[in-house]
Amino acid sequence: MSDYSLGKIVSFLSFSCSFSLQCFMNSILQCLSNTHSLRDYCLHNSHRRDLNNNSRTNTALMEEFAKLIQTMWTSSSSEAVSPSEFKTQIQRYAPRFVGYNQQDAQEFLRFLLDGLHNEVNRVTVRPRGTVEDFDHLPDEEKGKKMWSKYLEREDSKIVDLFVGQLKSSLTCSHCGFCSTVFDPFWDLSLPIAKKGYGEVSLMDCMRLFTKEDVLDGDEKPTCYRCKARRRCTKKFTIQKFPKILVLHLKRFSEARRTSKLSTFVNFPMKDLDLREFASENSINAVYNLYAVSNHSGTTMGGHYTAYCRNPNSGEWYTFNDSRVTPMSSSQVRSSDAYVLFYELTSSSRM
Repeated sequence: MSDYSLGKIVSFLSFSCSFSLQCFMNSILQCLSNTHSLRDYCLHNSHRRDLNNNSRTNTALMEEFAKLIQTMWTSSSSEAVSPSEFKTQIQRYAPRFVGYNQQDAQEFLRFLLDGLHNEVNRVTVRPRGTVEDFDHLPDEEKGKKMWSKYLEREDSKIVDLFVGQLKSSLTCSHCGFCSTVFDPFWDLSLPIAKKGYGEVSLMDCMRLFTKEDVLDGDEKPTCYRCKARRRCTKKFTIQKFPKILVLHLKRFSEARRTSKLSTFVNFPMKDLDLREFASENSINAVYNLYAVSNHSGTTMGGHYTAYCRNPNSGEWYTFNDSRVTPMSSSQVRSSDAYVLFYELTSSSRM
């Protein structure tokens, strides 16, 4: 792949506005462009064999996304790339992105990946929904069955890369019965830990996300064994780790962005070891960082940029609107970090 040039900045300069209102798209597109396996999927035109070319499925979003990636990596011109056709298709798929208002980068990522997945889903006819009882199985076997059921409906290169499986355990405080539920996830939204002293680490945020919660009072669920509402404890663990792990730091308040947390979260560039959060002890889950979507400023006037590691050279670059500049890896960590992109190490895939 050494013949591919540095991915060029996607230009939204034609959209003249004081806060570069399309920078949320720009930031995410650069992070995805530097996702090695996704980039190669587009460069090799592998997506074409997966396109659902039936009358009910529009494939223009995947086509335009692939064209954009190809232009960014193979064009001999140093000019910025225009994404107008891609923008037209993402607005068709998700009308919420019509216009020039600033949007949330993580929400845009979710809509984009969902749209790309739908157009290259290998499942062209989804099976009828059937209710199957896997509760009698051991948890590891139950998780595998639930994952197989998911793939019967949702199976694509996008799923191969980005989707993992979360295990939720609910334990009754009265009888001790533990029920488990397994759900796919495209990213993990992590609450930012609060500390009276010392810095907050990404592991602190992961531990807060997976810590045992007590469900009591109005939140009490019905225990399967007791057949009555009981005080329970709930805990998340990761059953299946994705090849690409997207971690979203919850910097904004739930009531759409009335306030923002600017806490510095220290995250590792290499060897992020998440095995303590695995449902099964034997799972390898070590990741390396390759991209960050950053949000600077306030909820009223923010700006998105991206820091990405070039998959060919290993060098880091800043993507800021139409400007792309080399950067030191020591500059990647900042209090602006919003969405982190990690890749599973090759040793963890074995």
